[in-house]
Amino acid sequence: MTKNSEETTEDMTLVSHFAELRKRLIWCSVFFIIAFGVSYSFSELVIDILSKPLADQYQNGEHKRLIFTSLTEPFLTYLKLSLYAGFFLTFPFILLQIWFFIAPGLFVEERQKIKPLLYMIPLLFYIGGAFAYFYIFPFAWEFFVSFETEAGALPIELEAKISDYFSLAISFIFAFGLSFELPVVMVILGRFGLVTKELLRNNRKYALIVSFVMAAVLTPPDVFSQIGLALCLLILYEISIHFLPEPSEEEKE
Repeated sequence: MTKNSEETTEDMTLVSHFAELRKRLIWCSVFFIIAFGVSYSFSELVIDILSKPLADQYQNGEHKRLIFTSLTEPFLTYLKLSLYAGFFLTFPFILLQIWFFIAPGLFVEERQKIKPLLYMIPLLFYIGGAFAYFYIFPFAWEFFVSFETEAGALPIELEAKISDYFSLAISFIFAFGLSFELPVVMVILGRFGLVTKELLRNNRKYALIVSFVMAAVLTPPDVFSQIGLALCLLILYEISIHFLPEPSEEEKE
């Protein structure tokens, strides 16, 4: 094969890669647009679901409302929530398209190592979001609402803005959803030999520090959500150690 023919083959390969990438991006975009449209048509239901944990904090039924202070705020909030809900619905499909793009470039053994984990990535993401909604929201909202008081010269009452509240709720869900991906990341790194079970066991004290630092960064400054996320990260860290293979005799030596 001549030099010109080799360059032509490389160019054709590069063009085919870009064509495949373009195809996958188009499929992801189409699916996301459809998911966004469906989410926007059910945006009132999404708002009702996300606002229920806050409404449950008012047992006597008072102050059960969210306010807005600009004309465009409700529309932009509906739009933002629909975008996030569309991403939640599209996430497994996007992951599948990424796999279809990178799989042909992997060896058979590498594909066998990664493919089973593809099912766990969206599942753990959704579990993390559900954990934030059902277990973290009640404690965090109760903590924030507890600052209401009628003592003093003027009462302090909660008048939550819809944009602020839903941004906070979404940040919680995404923080816990992404944190629950830790076992998958560790297992992938372990299967490619980048981390070992012994390495993770010997660095538990650093994992403890990093977990609380990440919890402080990713969650609002209330003790319940920070401790909740830190404990989740530590538990997931231990689960990651459990799923990594035991070191061989040669590695121990």
